[in-house]
Amino acid sequence: MEYVATHLRVVAALLVREMSTRFGSKPGGYVWALLDPAAHILLMTSIFQAIAHTPALGTSFALFFATGYIAFQFYQAMNGYLNAAVKANKALLSYPNVAPIDTIVARFVLQMGTTSLVAFIVLGTIVATMRVDTDLHWPSILEAIALACLFGLGVALINCVLFLKYPLYEQVFGIVNRPLFLISGVFFLPDSIPAPYRELVLINPLVHIIMGFRKGFYPEYRAIGLDMDYLYGIAFLTLFAGMLVFTLSRKTLRNE
Repeated sequence: MEYVATHLRVVAALLVREMSTRFGSKPGGYVWALLDPAAHILLMTSIFQAIAHTPALGTSFALFFATGYIAFQFYQAMNGYLNAAVKANKALLSYPNVAPIDTIVARFVLQMGTTSLVAFIVLGTIVATMRVDTDLHWPSILEAIALACLFGLGVALINCVLFLKYPLYEQVFGIVNRPLFLISGVFFLPDSIPAPYRELVLINPLVHIIMGFRKGFYPEYRAIGLDMDYLYGIAFLTLFAGMLVFTLSRKTLRNE
């Protein structure tokens, strides 16, 4: 029990440190965390409104792109922020009470809270200003968020180890990860892609995360091809692999 209490205190201290480092002592840092996704959504909305009469779902371009972008960010922002958790706090690992996993937990809590707040404000503003009633299905929304965060956590646990041991892997991962934004269903509905290409797109678990997230905002959306069993399997398999790799490499993480 004392061991758990010690690490909870360490995580709390790291959380405060991460907030101060990331956002600074001025409110401008928090404002930018909100303005960045809002600016992306506004830009995408303006571009696609100019070339299309209606979005692929519903009547609001802003809501369509926001649901895709925010759902993707729950994975991408989580993964990107946690990848460097150990490396950024390397000096603190010389203290015996600070374990590598504490840095991961602190950043996970901070990133999940930040993205959730941004999602609430951005999506809440869009829904509140729409001229039609939106029947939100919270179980679908929360399920997609949880799986996106767990999947991002699992990938980040693996990356924390491999980035330290193999610097070339970090470059390769960045190259492979970059086009995910374009092929994960942020701009389009996978349902509209003809076979056999649809089956290839559905291999990407992020596609299922975005489809599940959108189902929570569009009751009429059938989400053909959505496979929650596949998504659960990939998310928990990745998380298990990440925890295994991270645990077996604790000495490496402290000494690298």
